[in-house]
Amino acid sequence: MPDLPKQTHQEHVVRGMLAAMAAFFMFTVMNVFAKLLSVRHSVFEIAFYRNLIACMPFLFMVFVLGKREILVIRSKPTLVGFRAVLGALSLVTTFAAFSLMPMAETTVLLFTSSLFIPMLGVFFLGERVGPYRWAAVAIGFAGVLIMAGPGGHMNALGITVAIAAALMHATLQIVLRYLGRYERPETITFYFLIIGALVMALPLPLVAVTPTLAEVPLLFGVGLSGALAQWLLTIAFRNAPAAIVTVFNYSGIVWATFFGWLIWNDWPLPQVLVGATVVILSNGLIIWRESRARKITGARVRAEF
Repeated sequence: MPDLPKQTHQEHVVRGMLAAMAAFFMFTVMNVFAKLLSVRHSVFEIAFYRNLIACMPFLFMVFVLGKREILVIRSKPTLVGFRAVLGALSLVTTFAAFSLMPMAETTVLLFTSSLFIPMLGVFFLGERVGPYRWAAVAIGFAGVLIMAGPGGHMNALGITVAIAAALMHATLQIVLRYLGRYERPETITFYFLIIGALVMALPLPLVAVTPTLAEVPLLFGVGLSGALAQWLLTIAFRNAPAAIVTVFNYSGIVWATFFGWLIWNDWPLPQVLVGATVVILSNGLIIWRESRARKITGARVRAEF
């Protein structure tokens, strides 16, 4: 009987790991749908359908199941709105990056969001960043230069758009760190989707194209896969430590490479693979240092009590 709590905890961690792996797979599927749609449709239109369809489960919970607490913003309405608008712009920029470049290369460049987070944490949250994490940031951007250097054959516009998307992703993470102290995750996500859909609807009269019957499943796919990925990620963070969940983000490069080869016959060049390895290793160093810092801080707190 004494081993039961430990066993139960291990089962929760495994559940979290499986949910994380499934979540990042579904994020890749969402980006595949978006890339397929981008041949005929504007990224604004794709982002609109993604948010509109993804918010339907939330509307069902609110108006059918009566979970009105999802609508309640406790104390930070302006920041919730800012996060929603920035999230919508981030989504558009991400889809634009995938429309301009192969799946694998774009996915690796989006990993640089982890490199921006320590820098943004210093400026906006007053966090301390040690020499190891600064070194990891420098190494990570060196990996990007390797990928983009002579012989890399990467789209300069695509690189710029992907890095801009990564910077927005990092900013969103910083905002969520702060918002998470005051608002429910379901509330933040609901307003992100509903406000994002409204913002993306503004340019539709200028860019919208009537979908064909063959494209309707893709439009539903981009929305439902995004919603499912968010739900799975919530389960992952609820059952496993953040450091473990974050590591599974890098499984995305496997799925992206596979789909890029299967659908578009794309395969990363050796130079891109080397740069991608450097970026991923630098991300791993940041995760390790942050995990170790949390353990040390936790030990100090326990010692004080």
